[in-house]
Amino acid sequence: MKNGLLLINLGTPHSPQKIAVWRYLSEFLSDKRVIDLPAWLRYPLIYGIILPFRLRKTTEAYRAIWTKKGSPLLLHSLDLQDQLQARLGEDWQVSLGMRYGKPSLEEGLKDLANCNHLTILPLYPQYSSAATGTAIEDILKLIALQNAPPSLTLIRDFYQEEGYIEAQAALIQPKLASHDYLLLSYHGLPERHLHKTGCLKPCTTSCPPIREANQSCYRAQCYATTEALAKKLSLSPEEYGMSFQSRLGKTPWIKPYTDEFLVELINKGIKRLAVACPSFVADCLETLEEIGIRAKEQWQQLGGEQLTLIPCVNDSQLWIEGLVKLIDKLQKPEIVL
Repeated sequence: MKNGLLLINLGTPHSPQKIAVWRYLSEFLSDKRVIDLPAWLRYPLIYGIILPFRLRKTTEAYRAIWTKKGSPLLLHSLDLQDQLQARLGEDWQVSLGMRYGKPSLEEGLKDLANCNHLTILPLYPQYSSAATGTAIEDILKLIALQNAPPSLTLIRDFYQEEGYIEAQAALIQPKLASHDYLLLSYHGLPERHLHKTGCLKPCTTSCPPIREANQSCYRAQCYATTEALAKKLSLSPEEYGMSFQSRLGKTPWIKPYTDEFLVELINKGIKRLAVACPSFVADCLETLEEIGIRAKEQWQQLGGEQLTLIPCVNDSQLWIEGLVKLIDKLQKPEIVL
């Protein structure tokens, strides 16, 4: 019997049309781990405020990045699946499931029905309840319904795994000489999400090294990724920084905010800015539109000369090799948390 590898990514609308975007956002935002409010507050907020007021802008954003072949996130995820299948060989079956949208987690799991051992890999370098946690919860519920569940290896995070750091650094390195500064922009989270993982007072500057007390803190893991990349790239503290994007609503989110950080960089005299997004392994709406289009426009309006979006690792060969090494290292017939 084969080993199975299930890759999990967030998901995407099946088209850049309003009805498809509405369906996708409705499923995504209804998740109690994404908007972690009681149902009596969550649903009026989603259907009374967020969807009516953001649907048009979000649809336009998807249209701005959509390709002739479809959604960039889906295409990159499928390419990664194909490349890993070719690299791992016939002893493995590699499948893809999206937490929201298609292909669903149920479909991805069904493709691995002939496997007696599964490796579950949510494609999020840093752990968060809103992304990794909900993916793990959902897939384990599906596996629990099976009459004879397979043995499992579960990869919760890989925020400072050498293969990931090497692959991301290799994409950043060629851009450094032609830019004044490297900004690492991560997806943001409400501060209350950190509270629930035990980080009661989120840091506003650097985070301490990962230890037992903060091993599940998303911001601390992002900071560890930043420091690992800076070390790999031999950067001084004056040559790089980190920030958080994609905040929604008026509640406090983890800081510093990317749009406000751009203003600080301009005030410091930075003109040529390179931006990488190490909380994403596949280019998507948050990288291509939010940074590649909107942040670039903001930068130019502020007086910046150049903002270059550095691609995610996508299906780069270093990333493929890094994943293979990580998977090989963790092949044990047990759940690894």
